[in-house]
Amino acid sequence: MLSRPGCHLCEEMRRQVEEILAGTETSWEVIDVDSDEALASRFGESIPLLYVNGKLFAKTRLPRMAVALRLRRAAGRGA
Repeated sequence: MLSRPGCHLCEEMRRQVEEILAGTETSWEVIDVDSDEALASRFGESIPLLYVNGKLFAKTRLPRMAVALRLRRAAGRGA
C-alpha cells in the first residue's frame, strides 16, 4: 500500500485491510510515498493505492462489493 503519514484515507484503508486479513499469515507493507522522491513525484496526491500481487487493487477507497472475499482470495486464504 502506498500511503502518507497524516492521510485520513490512508489510515482508513490500512485499518480495513488489517481487519480483513486478521488471522492470516499474509504479509503486506505500507510504503510512505514521501520517503522516495520518485514515488512522491509519480503518485503525488493519488493515495492511498493498494496493490495486490503487483496489480492495482484499489485507489483512495477499497471497493465495497466483495472486497473482503477478493482480498482473502488474493492472500491465498480462500472464501
